[in-house]
Amino acid sequence: MVYPPRLPVFPALQLKCVLLRPKTSPMAKLSVNINKIATIRNARGGNTPDVTKAAVDIERFGADGITVHPRPDERHIRYSDVKAIRPLLKTEFNIEGNPREKKFIDLVLAVIPDQVTLVPDSTKQLTSDHGWDTIANKEYLKEIIAMFKSKGIRTSIFVDPVLSMVKGAALTGTDRIELYTESYAAQYESNREEAVQPFTQAASLAHELGLGINAGHDLSLQNLRYFISNVPHVAEVSIGHALISDALYFGLENTVQMYKREAGI
Repeated sequence: MVYPPRLPVFPALQLKCVLLRPKTSPMAKLSVNINKIATIRNARGGNTPDVTKAAVDIERFGADGITVHPRPDERHIRYSDVKAIRPLLKTEFNIEGNPREKKFIDLVLAVIPDQVTLVPDSTKQLTSDHGWDTIANKEYLKEIIAMFKSKGIRTSIFVDPVLSMVKGAALTGTDRIELYTESYAAQYESNREEAVQPFTQAASLAHELGLGINAGHDLSLQNLRYFISNVPHVAEVSIGHALISDALYFGLENTVQMYKREAGI
């Protein structure tokens, strides 16, 4: 048998291909926060929409995880929802909340999620609006994080994109931080380059310090791709309000896939 001649290899062309690869490959997982689905249910009473079914369906539609943020007044996700959802999920389950609430600690220890994200919310707070002061709360965070980790739960703490807070987080023993992205989202339309810079720096430092990086709050179809493209080492984004709002127009399954595409997944 006669084989065709082997084509020559051009080193210069190979080098060009290498240079075209991005420095970091966006591989962030999408965790969908289902609080807003519970808000709709609670507005009318009854069980429509069915929050448990929605969690299972969102996972089936391609989400890499489900996030819930139960609050003491149970105005959206109820503690009973969390317990009902846990055994049904095949992907990751992330529970957010304020560990200063004993009820929250008891719930997490009863459910044993894959990840707990500690958020310094006040009881009546409408939504999360700031990260931990990891310096002032260092000893408290070390204690509570050690307790959750002893149960095999991955820990993450909510932080602003401030380098001193990232350094402080590394001293608490947490596995990850979640960068609070509201400031990025608020400035995205006016000056996205300036808006993303603190997050790029914070993520780079966190990675150097051995921390995993999550991100969330007001990320959307409009600003997600740019964030993932410019903030290195993001392991997970948690998105709820914008995604559920977009689902009113595009449908839930389609919207999950749209967000995954925007994240470059």
